[in-house]
Amino acid sequence: MVVAVLGSATAGAAPTPPGTASGPACSWQFMTDSQVRNVAFPDVNATYWVMPYVLGPGDSLTLSGQYPRARYFSLNTYGTNLDTIDVLRDDQIRPDPGSSNPYVPNETSLPGRSWRATVVSGEADRSHNEISGLPAAGAQRIPSGFIIIRVYVPDDPSSPNGGVALPTVTMHLGGTTVPLNPCAQPSDSGSDSAPGAGILTRLFETAATDAFPPGTPEATFANPATTTGLFANGDNKYIAAGLTYRPGRVAVIRGKAPSFPDTRIGVPAGEPGKSLRYWSMCQNDRVSPYPVVACAADYQTSLDADGYYTYVIAPPSDLASLSDPTVTLIPWGDTGVPDKVLIMRHMLPSDAFYPYSVQASQASGGDPSATMGEYFPRATYCGVSELENQGWQRCYDYGK
Repeated sequence: MVVAVLGSATAGAAPTPPGTASGPACSWQFMTDSQVRNVAFPDVNATYWVMPYVLGPGDSLTLSGQYPRARYFSLNTYGTNLDTIDVLRDDQIRPDPGSSNPYVPNETSLPGRSWRATVVSGEADRSHNEISGLPAAGAQRIPSGFIIIRVYVPDDPSSPNGGVALPTVTMHLGGTTVPLNPCAQPSDSGSDSAPGAGILTRLFETAATDAFPPGTPEATFANPATTTGLFANGDNKYIAAGLTYRPGRVAVIRGKAPSFPDTRIGVPAGEPGKSLRYWSMCQNDRVSPYPVVACAADYQTSLDADGYYTYVIAPPSDLASLSDPTVTLIPWGDTGVPDKVLIMRHMLPSDAFYPYSVQASQASGGDPSATMGEYFPRATYCGVSELENQGWQRCYDYGK
């Protein structure tokens, strides 16, 4: 599959070209976001680029790129079971001489933005920007894997790659050096016939079927049963709640909003004192391939005077607009798909906020409704007439 994929760059333009290579061989062959290969609960504020590889003993891949202008980016490697092998995050990547890392607070500002990292077949040395490309010996049958670049909330919404080209890749395989420039047009169709594209989609779909615990009451946020096989990002953790559509009934979710660095208005991504690097509430179809319908990221979420968010999940046929400026409306999507999943993501909590984070809840195995305190998203159903006439406050008494 890997050999075939390296020779397949298919048509489909991104708003800002991530590279220049037209093929037949180029790097970052696959792109996925909420519009492209929308599978396995993605976030609409993120874009991923995927490249498969094979590494023999002593082989490596050298990546040379520039720090994107975005809230977050990372390099993640995965085995053939799509489980995480290693992560190298933006603020962990040392810059090249003459450059500085904009994700590191108080670092000396230099004009360059360049960095270099290496995917190695053995143990990684972080002091040299290395990331492991293979799991422990014996963990899988063939020495292959995937590397993913993630970019969240680019400063320029029209440039999903954060205003810079994706990294060039130099493959050092069996004593041979093979340079690969990023594809100008990554494969971006969930149904295209490019070798490997269908395989990736099927792998995602199969893994996603077991992601949420059975028996959890509706409109109740809980930790997922597993994220195994979902190309999980170690910097993100999430809780989820199931919903079912009923005409004239909407869902309301309320909780305390964590603070975050709003990079869209110029706040540095590594700004000290913020609760989380990023958080969002997303609404997804609970049917294969588990596509996202809509998200409200932290910077898109309205708050009241006390710093609380209130989300309403509703189709236009039941509720086209809201008069309360402190409430954020998230579309229900196709009501012909009655079962939905709400997902709240927490990324990179600060030390001070950690006890209230999803990360802490999952690490302790605790009930997030207890560990997260006022930051726990409390969901309920509500009649449209009650919401419109009496406000969200009435909704938490609805049906009692």
